[in-house]
Amino acid sequence: MFKFFFKKSINKEERDFHKFINRVFGYKVKNLEFFDRARTHKSLSHNTDILSNERLEFLGDAILDAVVAHMLFKLYPNEDEGYLSKIKSKIVNRKTLSAIAEEIGLRTFLKYQQGRTINLSTLEGNALEALIGAIYLDGGYNDAKKCIEEYIFKKYVDLNKVLEEEIDFKSKLYIWCQKNRLNIEFIVISENNSGQVWEYETIVHLNDKPFGRGIGNSKKNSEQAASKETLELMGEI
Repeated sequence: MFKFFFKKSINKEERDFHKFINRVFGYKVKNLEFFDRARTHKSLSHNTDILSNERLEFLGDAILDAVVAHMLFKLYPNEDEGYLSKIKSKIVNRKTLSAIAEEIGLRTFLKYQQGRTINLSTLEGNALEALIGAIYLDGGYNDAKKCIEEYIFKKYVDLNKVLEEEIDFKSKLYIWCQKNRLNIEFIVISENNSGQVWEYETIVHLNDKPFGRGIGNSKKNSEQAASKETLELMGEI
């Protein structure tokens, strides 16, 4: 006895959506249901058997967070947890994700109940995370990582612009070093405690050569002071 299996036929709108996924994320869809769910807002799932993208959004948020954290961990080997967290939060926040979703034209393919008062910008950002979750389920972590790094991060996130939004001298020095292709390292050369007050002295090395020095009551503050002096030596401030 022979059994015949037929692929589910898809309409033009669905085909266009799959082409969109391939073009924007560099990913070829295998399981259609994951991606259809990823673009479905909860306004369509109320009192129906339609599944919304909320669970995929939760999953995609975690994957995006892990991939971006690893990228920053590699990019800034000498930075502490606080600095990395600050930069990561600027990259994966709702405003950034919504802006990316709008730029790639995701709104065209979203499924939601028309006529309701819905913040489409937020809906887009959530759907972007859901699509990352769908790619993870469909292709695994490495495929999701590749999509984020090569098709989202490189094309739609300007790391220099993110850093320029920081007002601290250390971020400005990082930008300047990246533009001039210089390796940067902060070295604590002394730590002193006089009673209840700590004093740290830090020196900046650019391409293994010493430049600005700074003193502060924390390593962070001493690095800021050293960065400021380095920028002054370079004529940048």
